[in-house]
Amino acid sequence: MRCVRSSLGHVQGMAAVLVWVVLLGLLLCASTQAETQATQPDSSRLWHGLVAEAKALKLPTHFLEQVPAHFVTFEFEDLHAFAAEYHPADHRMVLDRSLSLNAAGRTLRPLGRLTHKELETLYHELFHVYMDFLEQESAPSAAHASLMAFAREQQRCRYQQVLITPVLQKRALKEERFLSETESWEALNETWAVFIGWAIWTQLEVDTKPRRDSRESANVSGWVTRLDQAEQDAALIGYYEPEDPNEKRMARKRFLAPEYRLSPPEVMRLMNDVLGSQPNIIRQATQVLQRSRPVPSTRGACAASMKP
Repeated sequence: MRCVRSSLGHVQGMAAVLVWVVLLGLLLCASTQAETQATQPDSSRLWHGLVAEAKALKLPTHFLEQVPAHFVTFEFEDLHAFAAEYHPADHRMVLDRSLSLNAAGRTLRPLGRLTHKELETLYHELFHVYMDFLEQESAPSAAHASLMAFAREQQRCRYQQVLITPVLQKRALKEERFLSETESWEALNETWAVFIGWAIWTQLEVDTKPRRDSRESANVSGWVTRLDQAEQDAALIGYYEPEDPNEKRMARKRFLAPEYRLSPPEVMRLMNDVLGSQPNIIRQATQVLQRSRPVPSTRGACAASMKP
């Protein structure tokens, strides 16, 4: 009998220990989950704050205001290759922790405390968010449908059969590529995003440069002058990631050749539909690009009108 009671006592003791182990595990899991939630940024609030700060700094918000705050999720990580990455598959924006307030990974640093290059990178990725949103819309507005139709037209006639520069330092060395649907769409998106980032960086640089004439017309002239130089330098060039594993092992990115830099019709549509630029600066930009590239290349040329 004593033996039975002893066994029962032992079993009850073991059961009590197991209960405590389970409870402790649940408490630890709850604590870990709470800590994780506490360190994750409030994406909707971050988006609203970002748009409000950009507007206060007089940065373009035309396209940002069209994206619902809940569409994109923000995360902060220790990135190595880039300061920011956008993952359209799950609408996730990953920013380097250096871009967060006090590097805590909770929220974005105030835009006014980001460098011009950091803002260029941020706007580059924000444009990817916008294009992802346009792709996902089930009932797009007439303006959105028009821009997407234009993008698909450009993809077909400018970004499927292209020339690339295998060696960036040797731009005269070129190779022909026939891009897949995925590669050509990425090439278009990256080319457009390069321009959006460049436009923001240029605006910031022009606005902060001391001038004798502080009128707005002087800033517009400075911006257009830099656009002319970027056109002459063929600086507004995109890239894509090769789908072929063998080619990808050789180069993670393939950059388009100078002939496939952003075209005048694309610049006009991006300035009008995305950046919401004033008619005055769009008109001046059109004149500069038409003057510097009067005859379109027959290879990959599109029949799209110059009119936005």
